Amino acid sequence: QVQLVESGGGLVQPGGSLTLSCAASGFTFSSYAIAWYRQALGKQREFLANIGSSGTTTYTNSVKGRFTISRDNAKNTMYLQMNSLKPEDTAVYYCHFQTYWGQGTQVTVSS
Repeated sequence: QVQLVESGGGLVQPGGSLTLSCAASGFTFSSYAIAWYRQALGKQREFLANIGSSGTTTYTNSVKGRFTISRDNAKNTMYLQMNSLKPEDTAVYYCHFQTYWGQGTQVTVSS
């Protein structure tokens, strides 16, 4: 059974940094692409970044240069390093694989 468990969210000041983790199980992690999404209150869920099995990455424009997606296949874990955080980055962050979603982790950017 596929499971995706996000962690690492929290409260951070504008300009700060945070690293999210997504621990995956139930599939051959190293063989598949996996992605990060987020959903702000009252808005649609939006794509942020994905990383292929070979490590190829894609980012949406709003986070390019600030966020870095990575993966550790030995740990079946994906990461999202977030720098220069802005209040508009406040959202629930989700990892996504095929039709599966994690439960999400809340990120709040506020002074």
